[in-house]
Amino acid sequence: MAELAQQQVDGRRLRRESNREAVIDALLALFVEGNYEPSAAEVAGRAGLSPRSLFRYFNDMDNLHRAAAQRQLEVTGPLFEVNLDPAAPTAAKIEALLAVRTRLYELVGHSARAMRASAQRNQLLTAELTRRRVFLSDQIAEIFAPELAQAEDSARTAIDILCSFDSYDLLRNYHGLSQAQAITILTAAVAALLGPTT
Repeated sequence: MAELAQQQVDGRRLRRESNREAVIDALLALFVEGNYEPSAAEVAGRAGLSPRSLFRYFNDMDNLHRAAAQRQLEVTGPLFEVNLDPAAPTAAKIEALLAVRTRLYELVGHSARAMRASAQRNQLLTAELTRRRVFLSDQIAEIFAPELAQAEDSARTAIDILCSFDSYDLLRNYHGLSQAQAITILTAAVAALLGPTT
């Protein structure tokens, strides 16, 4: 009897976890479709659950958005890594950095827009996005340390902005440029900021 009871408990736990993951999957799928602020009913419907049952897994929609953001960060975090020797040629470093970032931005663009919208009302999500921005800014300082030592004081800030998701999103979705065109513009701009060391 004890074994049967344990199996039932384990089964409920697995179903709960499966349903929780299905809700996160549903929210991320709606983001991809451009619905950045879906209702609880829309998310529940996509997950195959009732709106009431959705809140068995998440306290509120902000809690769900945080869970989705955490999932994205866990999946994509390692993809931000750029393994480069700071002594490598500047042009090679620019190329490698932009290849990594633009590939990732293409992958998470819809979720990134949604997270930014949600962060306006969610302090924990804002803090998580801030940590990610600090990491990306520090990454630029590390990769281009030799060049930045000789460049204008504002170069790091400007390069940080140029290599951000927001700049890339503007080039792709406001100006309508292709990924290759956006990379060409960003490459030229970063090279210009780093000066004659390139």
